[in-house]
Amino acid sequence: MIKLNLFKGGKRHAVTFSYDDGAIFDERLVGIFNKYGIKATFHLNSGFLAKQNRSADFFSIYDGHEISCHGAEHASLSKIPLSNVVNEVLRDRVAWEKLTGAPVRGLSYPDGGYNEDVKNALKACGIAYARTARSTEFFSLPKDFLEWQPTCHHRNAPEIAKRFMNQFVADSYFSGLLLYIYGHSHDFDRENNWELIEDVCRTVAHHDDIWYATSIEIYDYVTAARRLVTSADGKIVHNPSCMSVWFTYDEKPYEIKGGETLTLS
Repeated sequence: MIKLNLFKGGKRHAVTFSYDDGAIFDERLVGIFNKYGIKATFHLNSGFLAKQNRSADFFSIYDGHEISCHGAEHASLSKIPLSNVVNEVLRDRVAWEKLTGAPVRGLSYPDGGYNEDVKNALKACGIAYARTARSTEFFSLPKDFLEWQPTCHHRNAPEIAKRFMNQFVADSYFSGLLLYIYGHSHDFDRENNWELIEDVCRTVAHHDDIWYATSIEIYDYVTAARRLVTSADGKIVHNPSCMSVWFTYDEKPYEIKGGETLTLS
């Protein structure tokens, strides 16, 4: 039987981090992520940061990571008219796309507020995924990427990251799991606990069986994997996307390239 239980490059698990608001402390946080080879997504408020007169040079700190939306003015999207939701999101997209030179398709919900109407508005605005602030304390992928629940806030990450590594990564029986940690960089400055994120990164870093990715990279890969088409007996697989996908069949790993059809035996 085919199992969609591998990530890019055939890695068994994935790790990502997600940080909001664009505080000046992001620079120190990015430095820590880069030190350990960690990838992260930074959800920024274009209108709020414009009022702080941040220079274009400041945003170069995010090179190698993902810049994503967080609402131009950080308004709680479930508490404003839908027309304002559209404005909040599209202003952000336009600003960050001018800066990055690439489509910006992600968002984290300001103050965690959302509902079905907001999710539908995000679809109309071209948003592919949106992260909530509701922790699962487990490592599953979302059924609905517009309601993407992270594993945990970084305050709870030290023990959860150790459980992830010691129980799931160490045991070859488990695969296809994602550790998703979120927070705000200003917490580390206010609480004077930068060693916490150093310890978490040290715990999960430099493992051959982990894919270190941004939120949009995970979304794109998982979406491609879920689009695989199989024959009725499960032995013929077609990949209609342009991206390679890895999976297992009878516990053996396979790569199927974009546009390719495989007959399995």
